[in-house]
Order: sequence, then structure tokens, then C-alpha cells
Amino acid sequence: MTNPNERTDPRVLRTRQFLKEALIELMEEMSIEKITVNRLAQRAQINRVTFYLHYRDIPDMLEKMADDMAEEVLEVVREDTDFMEAAQQEKWPMLEHLLVHIAENAKFYKIVLTSRKSTIFTDRLFKLMADIISARVESRVTAHDASEVTVQKDIAVWYGSAALIGTIIAWLREDMPYTPQYLAKQITSLRAN
Repeated sequence: MTNPNERTDPRVLRTRQFLKEALIELMEEMSIEKITVNRLAQRAQINRVTFYLHYRDIPDMLEKMADDMAEEVLEVVREDTDFMEAAQQEKWPMLEHLLVHIAENAKFYKIVLTSRKSTIFTDRLFKLMADIISARVESRVTAHDASEVTVQKDIAVWYGSAALIGTIIAWLREDMPYTPQYLAKQITSLRAN
């Protein structure tokens, strides 16, 4: 595990960004199985050996990119609001922050979340949303008499996570016809009904 106070060399960050951008471009053009380290290094305009200084192989790169995505999403939903408080309430600012972040990085999210061949990003986002929704369901169970709760917690979490991620993926596939703010309000309205 890395020390959070330790700064990463800007050249390392820049190279990883070049590789990420090159991978996204290649994923737009071809399936993930056809992407080779040689092709990726060439697109990123780096030496193949440089790739191996950062990643073991393309699946390792995807895994690390998924980890980075999860960390970024967590930072975004915690921004400007108390994470657990927002998760426990019917408020939509946390969802709005998430949707704004996705819209600002639409090219990346559209490629990685809609890819049928590489589900690592969707799976990671599903787990993250399940954790957030689970906290919300827990707070409802605590706030209400347990006998009033009629839906099993795991079923509520599965449903809420799948519905939210499915909506985000459809929104991306349709080139985001609604603003993040409007979509967040609509999703929140659906949950309240």
C-alpha cells in the first residue's frame, strides 16, 4: 500500500494518462482482446518497455484504472456533503455530483461502462453503489421499526444499484440528453415513489 502523503512523480502521472487516453481511443476502435501492448504503446507514443514499468499487462492496467475510477467516484460523492448523511437521506446532491463527474469524463465512462467485453468497470461501480445504497437501507432499518421493513436488504441493494447503473449507462449511450442535475432529480423522484 502506498503512503498517501507520498507524491507521485509528475512524469509517471503523465505517462499513465497517455496510456489511459490511448487505451480509451483503442477501445473505441476495437474490442479489448485485439488491443496489444505494442499497439497501446505506439498509440501513447511511448516505448513498449515503459508500459511494463507501470503495468504487468493490459488486464493489470484495466484493474488499476478501475481502482482509480472507484477512488475518483468516492471522492466525488463525498465532496461538498457528508457521505453517510447524504446516503441516509432522500437528497440528490450526492447523485448530482456523481452525474456531473461522469458527464465531465463522458468519453471514458461511455467506453468503459458500455463495453460488453470488459465488465471490470461496471462491476467495480456496482460494488461501490451497492455499498452506498446499503448504508442508506441500513439507516432506514434503524430509523424505522424492523417489522415495518418489507423488502430484504440485499434485494433492495441489488435493485437500487442495478437501476442506478443501468440508468447511467443508458444516459451515456444516448449521449446524455439530460443534464446531470435534471437526471439526479428524476432518479430521486423515482426512488421517492
